[in-house]
Amino acid sequence: MSWFESLVLGLVQGLTEFLPVSSSAHLRLAAAFSGWKDPGAAFTAITQIGTETAVLIYFRRDIGRIVSAWFRSLFDKARRRDHDAQMGWLVIVGSIPIGVLGVTLKDQIEGPFRDLRVTATMLIVVGLVIGVADRLAARDETGGRHRAPKQRKTLENLGVRDGLIYGLCQACALVPGVSRSGATISGGLFMGYKREDAARYSFLLAIPAVLASGAFEVKDSVGEGHVAWGPTLLATVIAFASGYAVIAWFMKWISHKSFMPFVWYRVALGVVIIALVSAGVLSPHAAESAG
Repeated sequence: MSWFESLVLGLVQGLTEFLPVSSSAHLRLAAAFSGWKDPGAAFTAITQIGTETAVLIYFRRDIGRIVSAWFRSLFDKARRRDHDAQMGWLVIVGSIPIGVLGVTLKDQIEGPFRDLRVTATMLIVVGLVIGVADRLAARDETGGRHRAPKQRKTLENLGVRDGLIYGLCQACALVPGVSRSGATISGGLFMGYKREDAARYSFLLAIPAVLASGAFEVKDSVGEGHVAWGPTLLATVIAFASGYAVIAWFMKWISHKSFMPFVWYRVALGVVIIALVSAGVLSPHAAESAG
């Protein structure tokens, strides 16, 4: 991998990680359209450490409260009723599905799941799912001629059942094209949560899974020589900086805007990929991963 490739791919990672468009799909596509080798699942996992560092800094106050309350609740039963302590447990519970499936399906994630036809299909299907969830949320928020607006849930209402459903939605993002934020936020909207609360929990829930995945890939890559560490670290830094800017913008935007622009973008991109693969312009299979 060249330094220029790492710069471009790091920027792509940072700009798309928190938007409901699938960062893993865009990394795969950026390489395919540029004629570069597939950066691979290890590159994706390591650069996501950069974007999750942006989450840690942006939500540092929330995370500090949750970690502190959770730790104290281990020794004080009375504190276990505290919402922040419960959030700590719910993030752990919600991380179980992606942890189990990530280990179980590791070979598929690094192989068949990276087929561009799978990516394109997921872009379209999940895009439509996000569109339906967005419409339901908008209907509740605005009401209608014959119905009053409906109060949606906040994170104060989050329980074990909803936490596990969020976790299952997040696990779907192991397939490129799904989108971690798209799957979890739309799952939250279907369960009746406000847009901002669904997005906030989505970002918090991703922290353990992404950091663990990145650490796992770093451990496996050390000494094996299949990761170009210089360019990969540059991409990680760029992903952090661009990712932080996107979080700040997205959290303001999501409170009063529709997801439909992302839905139409996903569907259009999926259709274009299928057309290009069908015409033989793009190979559906990843070239040998870049090192």
